Amino acid sequence: MKKKCILAALLAVMVGLSALIAVPTSADAKNIVKGDTPDNIRAVQTRLADLGYYKIRVDGIWGPKTLAAVKSFQRDYGLVVDGIVGSRTEKALGITLGGGSSTGSLSSSDLNLLARCVYAEARGEPYAGQVAVAAVVLNRVRSAKFPNTIAGVIYQPLAFTAVADGQINLSPNQNAYNAARDALNGTDPTNGCLYYYNPATATSKWIWSLKVELKIGKHNFARG
Repeated sequence: MKKKCILAALLAVMVGLSALIAVPTSADAKNIVKGDTPDNIRAVQTRLADLGYYKIRVDGIWGPKTLAAVKSFQRDYGLVVDGIVGSRTEKALGITLGGGSSTGSLSSSDLNLLARCVYAEARGEPYAGQVAVAAVVLNRVRSAKFPNTIAGVIYQPLAFTAVADGQINLSPNQNAYNAARDALNGTDPTNGCLYYYNPATATSKWIWSLKVELKIGKHNFARG
């Protein structure tokens, strides 16, 4: 009887300890260590799509296809195959992910510049088209093919007509600011496009070679 009591006491202690020790599970882990924000997920999906690992629509939603693409990338690049985008996977992808909401860390000068770009490039376009232009700028910031800042993307040589002709210096209206903020908060009518052009005025033969994903107002949008 005494032995049974001792065993029962030991069992109770073990159960109590197990309740105190948190055993991490896959459900406890973040898919993206810096945060599963739509912006971060789109950045990962876009880069994986560029590298041929992700072949469906860039939507900013973490799903089984995104997880499988991350694991395939990690396997090929000699990383731990856990499907989690930590610092090593982020570095191997060649992207810089945000640590929170886009607007939280954005300077007023960046917001103003993005709104000026929207106004100069897309005033008179439908509101969705203005958001789409801002989204293209942000998609380029996230892509390894382009500079990683808003100013770097907008002022990249020959990138935007509005810079070349000086319209980037016009004062944006409230619609342009609203469109810039919506894009920064994750709205992307283009689903990850990196290019847009007006077919009525475009003269570049190369831009015409891109597959048009959608048309909003006077602009065609393409991923490249």
